[in-house]
Amino acid sequence: MTPGKGTGAGTTSKSNEITAPLIEASSADDPSVDVENSPIEQVALTVPTTDDPSLQTFTFRTLTLGALSCILLSFLNQFFWYRREPLSISSISAQIAVVPLGYLMAKTLPKKVFFEGRRFEFTFNPGPFHVKEHVLITIFANAGAGNVYAIHIVSVLKLFYKKELTFLVALLVVITTQVLGFGWAGLFRRYLVDPPTMWWPQNLVQVSLFRALHEKEKRSAGGLTRNQFFLIAFVCSFAYYVFPGYLFPMLVSVSWICWIYPNSVLAHQLGSGLHGLGIGAIGFDWSSISAYLGSPLASPWFATANIAAGFFLIMYVITPIAYWLNIFKAKTFPIFSDGLFTSTGQNYNISAIINNNFLFDTEAYEREGPLYISTFFAMSYGVGFACLTATVVHVLLFHGREIWQLSKSAFEEKGMDIHTKLMRKYKQVPEWWFMCILLINIAATIFTCQYYNNQLQLPWWGVLLACVLALFFTLPVGVITATTNQTPALNVITEYIIGYIYPGFPAANICFKVYGYISMKQGIIFLQDLKLGHYMKIPPRAMFMAQVFGTIISALAHLGTAWWLMNTIPDICNREMLPPGSPWTCPGDHVFYDASIIWGLIGPRRIFGDLGYYSSVNWFFFAGAVAPVLVWIAHKAFPNRPWIRHITMPVLLGATVNMPPATAVNYTSWILIGFASGFIAYRYYRDWWSRHNYVLSGALDAGLAFMGVLLYLCLGMEHISLDWLKMQSDGCPLASCPTDPGTVVKGCPVL
Repeated sequence: MTPGKGTGAGTTSKSNEITAPLIEASSADDPSVDVENSPIEQVALTVPTTDDPSLQTFTFRTLTLGALSCILLSFLNQFFWYRREPLSISSISAQIAVVPLGYLMAKTLPKKVFFEGRRFEFTFNPGPFHVKEHVLITIFANAGAGNVYAIHIVSVLKLFYKKELTFLVALLVVITTQVLGFGWAGLFRRYLVDPPTMWWPQNLVQVSLFRALHEKEKRSAGGLTRNQFFLIAFVCSFAYYVFPGYLFPMLVSVSWICWIYPNSVLAHQLGSGLHGLGIGAIGFDWSSISAYLGSPLASPWFATANIAAGFFLIMYVITPIAYWLNIFKAKTFPIFSDGLFTSTGQNYNISAIINNNFLFDTEAYEREGPLYISTFFAMSYGVGFACLTATVVHVLLFHGREIWQLSKSAFEEKGMDIHTKLMRKYKQVPEWWFMCILLINIAATIFTCQYYNNQLQLPWWGVLLACVLALFFTLPVGVITATTNQTPALNVITEYIIGYIYPGFPAANICFKVYGYISMKQGIIFLQDLKLGHYMKIPPRAMFMAQVFGTIISALAHLGTAWWLMNTIPDICNREMLPPGSPWTCPGDHVFYDASIIWGLIGPRRIFGDLGYYSSVNWFFFAGAVAPVLVWIAHKAFPNRPWIRHITMPVLLGATVNMPPATAVNYTSWILIGFASGFIAYRYYRDWWSRHNYVLSGALDAGLAFMGVLLYLCLGMEHISLDWLKMQSDGCPLASCPTDPGTVVKGCPVL
């Protein structure tokens, strides 16, 4: 594999790199193809520059194994999503598991050709199982690996608001939200897939794993091949997860400060990794580390540094200052919480302010009093506001010229790397395919919301407004994701806008959020998969078919699993009614429910507007818009200091958008490992990093997933638990206590 010209390139030893091609055909054989590699060094060190266009891709094996992988991953991820520590099983598990099945099918299936010589020629066995089939199977699996956000609507309406929602309406909502993103992906392929600078770091993990599973690599003296390294790391990860996953769950967050001061509220607030600031807390559980930010091994160092800076600023500067200055009556509430409270720190009685028609009761709200949230929760919304404006301004300043040039004309040859040139050999997907899906889906969405308005509450114009927002934000958010591996969230702005325009309708608010946010997010996922196909030289039309089928199968499997769980597990998501120690606490759905109350039922005007207690939080919109301008000015003033350009304000300000439900320990551990990989290993052990970094990430994911499923099937379903370890998850029971003198909360000392 030819090293690239990227920044800092030239330090890698060629003798230690894999030279066997992933696909047995050389780009050098084609004189029309320039062998210049990607300008991004991580891509140049990882992605092969070869292709064999003669390989069949969308085969019977692809469809069978892909559909099975999608169904299985959809079931498992939705099953574990309702649990206290959601276990996210990535497509890497299926990527590994299907290899022996693919070779078995290639060996045993009949090779008879049906309709030979005709247009619809077909065979069960086109020959040896190869990497392109494997990639398409993984695209199917990727559809099942991602959580279907629209399931939140079903859970919140059925479980929290106790409202009737038929399966047909739920199915229509889930399908339309998932498919809507295809249109945005088709519109922005030119900007987010073809340019080499849009490199999508997460894809390099899967590319490395494909190489480890398919290449015949010669082992160097005293070293390991990628395949051998993967197997060792996989076995270690598989064996280790029994400790945090079953024997010692406290390994999720080792909060040693709480152990030293067991009776101090202040110490617990500072030291708890799950309910406090997490100072000194560290996690030894890979599922916790990679749960909300993805694999730290896949994050480029500049993005990791931005997240670290943003986390430190918000968690260790803004939050403590706001809390101990008692801003927004902070000491009356927990320092870190997603709860909704009265002015005295008690849980708010939401059912009291909803009338019989599932609408906001103004008189009841006046009797109950205003709703309060923890200061950190308020700050998290503030940084969400800042992240939105920072995303738009950052992309305009730092990528505006490139986007404008791409808008005026198709790519010039000088703007293409070898991967884009190789992909030009294949038939492209016509843009009208995407547009037809987009228009049909918008029409189906409007019909669903109008016909079933008594259940969904969202008017037709709300659907169109949600589509406009998704269309506007897909490009800037896609640029940030493609270059930093972090996706700024759009959900806050969707909630804010519809909450102001259409207050008092909680179902309408969450539907608008899902259509505005998820269609954009789904478009980003489709674009990321298209880039994976781009790297692996998969025909675009085969990619399109795999994505369409995978998305529909995934939606059906996710909804079916969720519906089954909601009807079979007593009191699922009801923390007050669940037995002690029950894992079915639904942390993500609780945050979604809280947001529906804040933005939909009560409305932003009574929370963040002129009638609200938190109106000053709106200044974060302005701060987010100004921050990238300051970085841009500094970059122009000091052009010889390239590190300034790597200050990515949307990532820095949006570092904590996942909190809650993410907690401090999810970040502290992630940052430490990201530093070890992206800075130390990449800078000082480049040969090891180029061969093993992404393979290690895949092995850790796979080992965790297989052991997690095994533990549940063997022990969880039989309700076999260890009674000798009955204590708080991180040993910090006082972390959620208020510190305002005289505030009385059950289980907390009165100061």
